[in-house]
Amino acid sequence: MHAALWISKSGLDAQQTDIATISNNLANASTVGFKKSRAVFEDLLYQNINQPGGKSSQNTELPAGLMLGAGTKVVATQKEFSQGSMLTTENSLDFMIEGAGFFEVLMPDGNISYTRNGQFMLNEEGQIVTPGSGYLLQPAITIPPDAQSITLSSEGEVSVRQIGQAENTVVGQITISNFINPQGLEPMGQNLYTETGVSGAPIQGNPGIDGLGSLRQGALETSNVNVTEELVNLIESQRVYEMNSKVISAVDQMMSFVTQQL
Repeated sequence: MHAALWISKSGLDAQQTDIATISNNLANASTVGFKKSRAVFEDLLYQNINQPGGKSSQNTELPAGLMLGAGTKVVATQKEFSQGSMLTTENSLDFMIEGAGFFEVLMPDGNISYTRNGQFMLNEEGQIVTPGSGYLLQPAITIPPDAQSITLSSEGEVSVRQIGQAENTVVGQITISNFINPQGLEPMGQNLYTETGVSGAPIQGNPGIDGLGSLRQGALETSNVNVTEELVNLIESQRVYEMNSKVISAVDQMMSFVTQQL
């Protein structure tokens, strides 16, 4: 079997993964807090026919080697945690992190997950929860039923104005977490991430302190997907896919010609 067939096949497989990654970015262009991904490629092992620096004669060495590549593969999909744009909503339960950090969410199994999506709602007990599955924001904050308004400071302090009271009452403090290697977090859907061994332990603190981002109420962080850039990447991947397909067709024609001559 001609080696070029397998090399081109690896190129087709890699570009299919790249196109799937780009498609996922475009599909989530309107998802609040979504972070785009990119496919990371590596070349495969080489067949060393002549080693660079090998002896070509008693007194001379080869200035360059003869090494044939075996193709490419996708080794990772890397998340890019650059800041998304701000979308003003004026909703008192919409929170945005300006800078580094993640909101902490309590999962049903007792573990903590992390999210950049600051869309929150209240459950039947007045606790702040995620809008999709109703997971509790951590630390848990309960809004009194007679609260007329909710105020969030940039440092994460949550206070409410209750009926008959002139001053706001503090009901909780939001903390956020950051990681040494946020690319090592595992995405699990629902805008949530889980800690892994390579992400490092969460660095928890109040917003606006020790390098953590500050909070803004009544605003959301949009996806950091640049639609124009993704469409350009899609065209590029499509062209590379077509070129690998043409190589397979060309090798097939060469082998057919050789077969006919036998």
